[in-house]
Amino acid sequence: MTTPLVLVSVLSSPLTNAYADQEQRTCSSIVATGNPEYPPFLWHAEQGNELHGALANLMGEISERINIPIETVYVGPWSRSQQEVRSGRVDLMAGAFYTSERADYMEYFSPAMMFTKSVVWQSNAAPFEYQGWNDLVGRWGVTVINNSFGQEFDTFAKQHLNVLTVASLEQALSMLGAGRADYVLYERNPGVAYVQKLGLEGVRYVEPAISGEGLFLTISKMSPCNSPEIKGKIADALRDLVAEGEPQVVLINALEEWRSNTFPSP
Repeated sequence: MTTPLVLVSVLSSPLTNAYADQEQRTCSSIVATGNPEYPPFLWHAEQGNELHGALANLMGEISERINIPIETVYVGPWSRSQQEVRSGRVDLMAGAFYTSERADYMEYFSPAMMFTKSVVWQSNAAPFEYQGWNDLVGRWGVTVINNSFGQEFDTFAKQHLNVLTVASLEQALSMLGAGRADYVLYERNPGVAYVQKLGLEGVRYVEPAISGEGLFLTISKMSPCNSPEIKGKIADALRDLVAEGEPQVVLINALEEWRSNTFPSP
């Protein structure tokens, strides 16, 4: 996969103000969003409008280095997050795989912030042999609306697989656990987190992974702050943070935060 050109994004006022009067936005602050069902990378707590997790923490680190506030907010499910970035109502997408379709409406910063593997999830009640993509042909799968697993697998799935899309990861895993699907396609770490949260002891992932992709920071082509100056600042900050190993630090901290909040000590 060719690494896409990297860019930056900025919005003016908080998201609520941006919706209220988009014309008056300035670049004094930036709004980012992402997949809210993506622990430990991102998740939405029951209360509040913020997203938590490793990518949100990394946005905070970038904010400090460019001296511009970045607010990582919840705008709805993953499909809605993509719509908001496409429209330019939200500036940054904190964590997206590269696809040519997404590159039509947002620009990618380089290098990738983090890397993740996507896998096949099965039910122990109805396992099947899985050694590669072709073993999914003829079975019924489920994933989340507008999810991507990289350009190559997305093309294969469109041509050869039967994959139903649903609104949330929780719904997809629940369908698998209830025997209403043969498999679920989703990333390994977020999937493990949600299987544990939902108590689905009969659901597990199998190897090999269907894909391994970089999670990129992107900026909306419609963002009013898509300027060379701001993009340059973000790009420089991101390169420095990756070189310093900061993404791994925030990922470890976010994993501990998710576990402590989801499975508090008695």
